[in-house]
Amino acid sequence: MLDKKDQIRKEILKRLNNQAGEKAFEKSRKIKQKLFSLPEFKKAKIVMFYASKDEEVSTDEMIDEALEAGKQVALPRCTGLKKFVPKEIRSRQKDLRLGTYGIYEPKAAGRRIEPERIDLLIVPGVAFDEKNTRLGRGKGYYDRFLKDLPRGKIKIGLAFRFQILKDLPKDSHDIPVSKVITD
Repeated sequence: MLDKKDQIRKEILKRLNNQAGEKAFEKSRKIKQKLFSLPEFKKAKIVMFYASKDEEVSTDEMIDEALEAGKQVALPRCTGLKKFVPKEIRSRQKDLRLGTYGIYEPKAAGRRIEPERIDLLIVPGVAFDEKNTRLGRGKGYYDRFLKDLPRGKIKIGLAFRFQILKDLPKDSHDIPVSKVITD
């Protein structure tokens, strides 16, 4: 029997997969505009993004534009121990390869960015709630990473409006984000 988190994941992932591509693209652009207008984003020198899957808020343009704006950009690279390390990229096209779970990640040669140097983290989620609790895909990669970050790091979740729920079940290991940006 599915627990509450798994039920929510299944329901939201179904809605994400059924969302029309062009509509999701336009919503992603709105989210990008909101993110780029935040003072926290403008001040950040090193930003860690995630490489979006097809159904998620698209980070492709965000990554490209952040690089064009002169920001240092990191993305997670899986280490195989249900952990990842942030690695710098300078070009999405040249520095990424298809990796774990069919998600693009930096090539092994990429320069590691120490987590404490990251000014702003852009965090994926299947769902978020009104208290910024985050529900991921259930593997725990982000919770393990976020747990070890120095206090005060700004973590921003990106989500379509239907991914925001009133309340999510929360376990002791779940790390909330600082804020969530929606369309």
